[in-house]
Amino acid sequence: MIGGKDPVPSTGHVVLLGDSIFDNKAYVGGDPDVVNHLRGELPPGWRATLLAIDGDVISGVLGQLRSLPHDATHLAISAGGNDALGFAYLLASPASSVAETLQLFRSAQDRFAADYEAMMEALAATGLPIAVCTIYDTPASVPEHGLIKAALAFFNDCITRAAFARGASLIDLRLICNDDGDYANSIEPSDQGGSKIARAIAAVVGLREASRSSSVIAGVSVVPR
Repeated sequence: MIGGKDPVPSTGHVVLLGDSIFDNKAYVGGDPDVVNHLRGELPPGWRATLLAIDGDVISGVLGQLRSLPHDATHLAISAGGNDALGFAYLLASPASSVAETLQLFRSAQDRFAADYEAMMEALAATGLPIAVCTIYDTPASVPEHGLIKAALAFFNDCITRAAFARGASLIDLRLICNDDGDYANSIEPSDQGGSKIARAIAAVVGLREASRSSSVIAGVSVVPR
């Protein structure tokens, strides 16, 4: 029993949706990918299914939902990184003022938010508990790390707003994948990072009930909201 809540059910089925943050098998060699790490973290009698597809964007999750298993009990989603990458050209766009730069990013943020909101509506329609992931910052050793971190804040704001507006839980990968060893390259999780992500998913499954409430999973801390 966690925090006085009922024990975790004896059976459950966690479905992973989104992009290569979950579908990272191609980047870890012979090491376990995220879904296999998750299977090792879940209680006996629980299952995990990978529907996430490397390279998919936010709108791709709608197609993934068409394959949702009938016995799914929890959804975990990591999407938006590829959409944000599509706006990388803004970092080199000329601007005459800070205000003009902010306007460029605001327009990109609006487009990102519209897609993310549509995805969240489809996920909410399933009636299942949902946990969404933020977009992490890339390894600190990447030369443009600080600039990327600042730019991603525009998109992560959309994710957090969409999650909390619907009572979804948030897995903050910015704080979970906080070591260069968590990355197989500048944008994909390594075996080490995948293990940490899986533990975070298992933690949120242990906290969540089928009710309109949120939890924040950030590093080793679990903060009910």
